[in-house]
Amino acid sequence: MKLLFRPLAAVGVGLLSAALVAGCSSGADPAPSGVSSTSAAPAAGPATIKVGNKPTADQPEELALFKQRVKQFEAANPDITVQSVETAYDPTTFQALLSGGQLPTVLQVPFTEPQALIQRKQIADMTDALAETGLAKSLNPATLAVGQADGRTYAIPIAAYSVGLLYNRELFEKAGLDPDSPPTTWAEVRTDAKAIADKTGAAGFAQMSTDNTGGWMFTAETYSYGGSLQSADGKKSTFAAQPATDLLQTMHDMRWQDQSMGKQFLYNIDSIAQEFAAGRIGMYIAAPDTYNIVVSRFGFDKSSFGEGPMPRGTDTDAYGTLTGGTVAVVRPDASPAEKVAAAKWIQFSALEQYVDQKAAVTAAKAAAANDQAVGLPGLSPVSPEAYAQWQTWIADQTNVPVENFDPYIKAAATQRLYPEPVNNAQQVYAALDTIIQTVMTDQAVDIPALLQKQADAVDRRLSR
Repeated sequence: MKLLFRPLAAVGVGLLSAALVAGCSSGADPAPSGVSSTSAAPAAGPATIKVGNKPTADQPEELALFKQRVKQFEAANPDITVQSVETAYDPTTFQALLSGGQLPTVLQVPFTEPQALIQRKQIADMTDALAETGLAKSLNPATLAVGQADGRTYAIPIAAYSVGLLYNRELFEKAGLDPDSPPTTWAEVRTDAKAIADKTGAAGFAQMSTDNTGGWMFTAETYSYGGSLQSADGKKSTFAAQPATDLLQTMHDMRWQDQSMGKQFLYNIDSIAQEFAAGRIGMYIAAPDTYNIVVSRFGFDKSSFGEGPMPRGTDTDAYGTLTGGTVAVVRPDASPAEKVAAAKWIQFSALEQYVDQKAAVTAAKAAAANDQAVGLPGLSPVSPEAYAQWQTWIADQTNVPVENFDPYIKAAATQRLYPEPVNNAQQVYAALDTIIQTVMTDQAVDIPALLQKQADAVDRRLSR
């Protein structure tokens, strides 16, 4: 997993094709308060935009629906022409595409990227276009911040998540624990993990550690202890400090003293989900949309799926969790008309289900018919009012046990959200994998020295 990139399917109904099917509906019901629908957006003059992330030929259903979606958008916006390409974000080719004039007008990128792209002036300032189309009022300020700088908005969130504690409700019951009250502190995680291991034989808690996922979750967990990964400008690592030391000491003690983490310590996002689905893991750190992997792909009993808040490792106000997802960006030389056209396309193609009841219901029915998750709780890219309205629209199609996410949902209202590292996040994650692997396999590890060694290595990368 070289790029931890969660596309549009991460929130909403669960399938890109389902989101595209939503475009088959016609007409729009009144949008909730504070939300502006695409059809009401003002025109800014003729424009031609090139949009990336077109489905490839090996995705015939998605490709057909995408093409249909483009036709519907052009019919609703006759002054806008949409050209589409398969180009997807790749940090190794982005600069060359931009320099060569081949970068699409609109492209989806992970949450890790906007701040660096803003600093390098490689994406457009969309503030005025968002205001002109009314889209600014539709967005969630908590997620919008990932693409903002100096009071201006450069990236538009279209899918978002925050990390919490995934747990097996059946194993909780077998261990004599209350599945409706998952642990909310790391001390409680340790206690419950030992109970699960002692009474069921499963690993009470497991940790991702390969393919950059170890560093990814290490970041979330460090935030839970009030720590950070990088300085605000991304030029210096900050994780070789007490919060990360305390986190790793907790894991070390769970692994070596409590023997509550099983015997497998090399997991990525798929292998840990497969072991969890097999009933061999009680808890691990993951976002709610892991439901799609665990239940839909690996056949886990959805009634046993539980999601709680990120455990608190400290009482400091800095405690929080990791947020991530996908944003849409626009090439920096786009004209004002192209920016407005791009904003309309982003709203139409990625966010329409939140502002159009018929689109929401159509998408939900399509996802349900394909045995995909509908109504999966998560972090919304749109305003709380729009998200709540969307949930009522799709209530009849919801097939996820939403009540099993209650601990996560309640905590999400107050839990602070921190973005992924702004500078070379994937390279940083790769270096941090080593930290988790070492703590899991070396009982005599010197944790502060290990952290400092990796911090020095990361700083050399950040300075390149």
